[in-house]
This record gives sequence, structure tokens and C-alpha cells, in this order.
Amino acid sequence: MNARLSTLISCIIILFLTGMVQAQTANWTDAAPGDSLWSNPENWDEYPSTDGYWAKIVNGENGATLNTAGEICLKMHIGGDLTFTVMDGAELTMPQDLVISRSGVGTFDMMGGTVNIGRDFEFGFDNPATCNMTGGTIVVTRDVEMPKTGNEYVVHMDLHGGTFIITRNLLMTEGATMDITAGTMIFSADTVAAIQGYIDNGWITAYDGNGTIEMDYDVTHEGQTTVKGVHRLDPSPVDGGAAPAGLVELSWTLPDPCTPGQSVPVDVYFTDDLQALKSFIDPAAIRVVSQGNATSFAVQTVPKTRYYWAVDTYQGTENDPVWGPIFSFLADNIAPDVAASDDVTTWVDNGSVDVIIDATVTDIDPTTSLWTVVSEPDDPNSPDAVIADPTALNTAITLSALGEYVLQLEADDGEKQGSDILTIHVYSDQCEAAKSLPGWQALPGDINLDCQVDQADLDILLEQWLNCNALDCAGN
Repeated sequence: MNARLSTLISCIIILFLTGMVQAQTANWTDAAPGDSLWSNPENWDEYPSTDGYWAKIVNGENGATLNTAGEICLKMHIGGDLTFTVMDGAELTMPQDLVISRSGVGTFDMMGGTVNIGRDFEFGFDNPATCNMTGGTIVVTRDVEMPKTGNEYVVHMDLHGGTFIITRNLLMTEGATMDITAGTMIFSADTVAAIQGYIDNGWITAYDGNGTIEMDYDVTHEGQTTVKGVHRLDPSPVDGGAAPAGLVELSWTLPDPCTPGQSVPVDVYFTDDLQALKSFIDPAAIRVVSQGNATSFAVQTVPKTRYYWAVDTYQGTENDPVWGPIFSFLADNIAPDVAASDDVTTWVDNGSVDVIIDATVTDIDPTTSLWTVVSEPDDPNSPDAVIADPTALNTAITLSALGEYVLQLEADDGEKQGSDILTIHVYSDQCEAAKSLPGWQALPGDINLDCQVDQADLDILLEQWLNCNALDCAGN
């Protein structure tokens, strides 16, 4: 064998074996009596204390529950007919892959917290797989594979809450399905065409086919694709959203009746006890509208409480209603809604310019506001920007340097904050400012491009009068 080739193969083998040695395996044993908590070292044969551990939840009687922050592993497998559950406040970070259903069927219940996946999120490695997401945030640095590329397994995801962030692609094939209700899916690129293809195939649905998928690119989030599900009842507050505590108006859109011209009465149920609505043992205790001809109803709420409600419709002549899904919202203090004025294009006059800046703040509570300069041109010969009254919504700022200034207004209601930014572009004169605007065109006859047709342009024209630079000009 060629000596160089032999040496290369030896190096590759050494690197491969080194990589295997570096990754330690943490096997789930579920040996601690009664808790099944990830954070309990007694539940592992080797506790995944660093990101050098490969965490395998494929053994044990019960699955693992994560309820602590700061947990780490290299990569993770869920299988063995077990469930991995992530609770509110928990956090797990892995630089490599999260795999559901390797070495047996696996289920991932994402109820809250944050899971950061450094590479791919793979459903159905060698078995069917399920992911139920009702809260929290999953961040995938590369692709989501449903199922694992090259495999053919039935895999499903319920995106019924939380935020599912995918940096690259969602890769779905036959056998993969996703139902979106109160959750949101966000991509770091324009994936509208790909998602529409999955919708057309029936692989992605909203409210189990009783709603529609709404998506946009570069609208809800700059430079990103946002995908949401909307039920045909179009509930307000939005399902999974939030509303200011106090008096909240529930509203919905009625479906068309089976017989044109007939009314569509509704039963409406409202409670802070999800099980009371799910079990439906005493519906009268939580019913707030009984076969009423209504499209809204006001309810009283208290802060820091999640409420659940449902609208059942009587669309036909029979007495049996069409059951609606369970919607939810959190009654809480809502961050101030801040809207700064439009961006400004201006120019200096005698070395500086004063620009009026303003904004509106909407909040049910009193707020304080503060303007700050986020960034400004780096010009040592010009003074920094000066805001006349940084605490006023409507104020003025004095600018001297040429270039871009970014300002931020933050409003604070004592608990939560909201903000918006305003950009100001400063040019040397009004002509340069005009040239920066989209669609600017020079006037016919403005030879020197100074934004006016005057004697200077005429002098240039006369100086060149009858000159010729064509190939057949006389004297060439």
C-alpha cells in the first residue's frame, strides 16, 4: 500500500477513535425512588454534567423530567417507549443532535422552558415518534427531519403552544404530520414555498383541519418566516396569547348555518381549571353563555392566571352542538406597546440640525419613558448627539455629524418594558438628502446633479456646445 495513503488512513482511524473516547455515555436508569428527575444523579449511571456526555433515555420504567436550568449534554436519544418531559423554567443545551425514537419508540413533551439543539432535531430514527409542544421554546440550529432522512416512519408533532425556532429547514416526507394550534414556528430564512407544499400535501394542518395556516416572510419578524394556525372561530384573545388582567372581552366569529338565514346559537365555557373543561363533569358550573346568539362575552380575570374557554356552536336544526377546541390565554400585565415615529432623512445647516422625535406608548398602567442613542457616527470632529429631554415622548435631538443615528425609546410600567427604534440619516445638504431617498431622479438639464437647473448647468452646456465624441466626428 502507498505509504502516504497508509499514513492518512491511520490518522483518520486515530481521529475517529479519539472522538469516540471524548464522548462519554450517560445512560438513564430511573433508579431514584419516585422522582424521575434529570437533575438527580441517582437516575443516571453517569450524570451528564458536561457537554461531553451523550445522554440516552432508552432504559428505565419511567421517562425523564427536566425541571432545572443549566443542564447540558453532547447529544441526546429518546427511546425505549419512554417520554422526555421539559417543564417551565428548565433549560437544556446540546451542541449536537436531539433524536426521538432510537432504540425504541420515544415521545418528547415540551411543556415549558428552553431546549437548544446545536445541530439537527431528528424524529423517527428507527421507530415512530411523537413530539407534543404546549409551551416553552425549542431552538434548532440546523434542520428538523421528520422522519430521519432516509427512513420511513409515522411521526407527528402537535405544536399546541410555545415557539419552535428552526434556523434552516423543516424536512418532511410521507408519514410525517404536524398540527398547529396556539404554537408558533419561526424560520431564519424564506421557507414559505416549502411550508405551503407541506400544507398542500395535508402534512401540516391547523386545529386538526378546522383552521387555516397563516404565514409570512419578513413581516412579523424581520428576515424570518413566521407560521401560525388560526381556528375558523378566530378567537380573541388569540389562542395561547395574553390579555391585560381585569375585564376581558372574549369574542369569536360564527360559522355559517346549515340553513341560510338561520341563527347560530352558542354555548361558551370559561374557567381557570383546565381539567374542569376537559372532563366536562359539571358543564353548568363553567358555562357563561347558554345557546345564546352572541359573538362576544366579557369575563373578569385576575393577574398571573391562565384561563381556558371554548365555544360550541349549534349550526343545524338538531340540538347537538359542534364542539369547539379549548382556547387559552394568560391574564397578565402586558408590556407597553411603543411606536416611534417614522425614520427621518435630514441635513445639517451651519454645522448642526435639530430633529423633532416623537412616539406613542399604549399601556393600561402609567409608564415612564427614556430616549437613548443606540449608535451614532464616529466623528471626532463633531459633538455627540444631544437629546433635549430624554424622558419626554415628544422632544428634539441636536445632531452634528454626517451619517446614521439609531435612537431607542423604552417605556416601563414598573414591571415590564417595551421599546421601538428610530433611525435618522444626516447628510451634508438638502440635495444629498434628497438623493438618498428611493426613486430620486435628476431633473432634465441638471447636468451637475445639484438638484436644480440653473446658470451652472447652462455654462457646462455652452462649454460643450457642438463638441462631438462620436467615432465619425469631423477631425477624429
